[in-house]
Amino acid sequence: MGTGLAGGFVSGFLHPLSGVDHLLAMVSVGLWGAFLGRPLIVALPVIFPAVMAIGGAMGIAGVPLPPVEIGIALSVLVLGIMIAGAVRAPVWLACTIVAIFAIFHGYAHGQELPSAGDPVGYSVGFMLCTGLLHVCGIGIGLLNERPGGIVVTRTMGGLIALAGVWFMAKAFGVL
Repeated sequence: MGTGLAGGFVSGFLHPLSGVDHLLAMVSVGLWGAFLGRPLIVALPVIFPAVMAIGGAMGIAGVPLPPVEIGIALSVLVLGIMIAGAVRAPVWLACTIVAIFAIFHGYAHGQELPSAGDPVGYSVGFMLCTGLLHVCGIGIGLLNERPGGIVVTRTMGGLIALAGVWFMAKAFGVL
């Protein structure tokens, strides 16, 4: 694993915390999974990093995708809407939504990865932090079981969706 130098484990671990769009999307995956319950409380946080790795490989290989910034912004917007609207998507649809967004998040980082000083260490740190952000989202989502908790989580979903609108505006060059 890396030594914390640019591209090492520490750098990879800290990276998801430095990008608000990634942070919100990761927490949202866990939060929506907690809201949806079994099996998605486990499936969504497993699917996301697995498919994100595929997206990373696509980024390294230079496979063409639609504008990645729009896909990432859309992930924050849609996941926020799902949480705010208390949308109970069927298992196949929730998994598909999360997988599609994971491709964009992975792709963006895969494009940067070959220039990292320690790409393996960076990847391990990045994936570990991503998983921990999913767990944080699950923890927040478990508030639904407490009195008034659904109001808190749905409000958070609304705020996340608003952030998604802002990210979309930036992606389209409006801001």
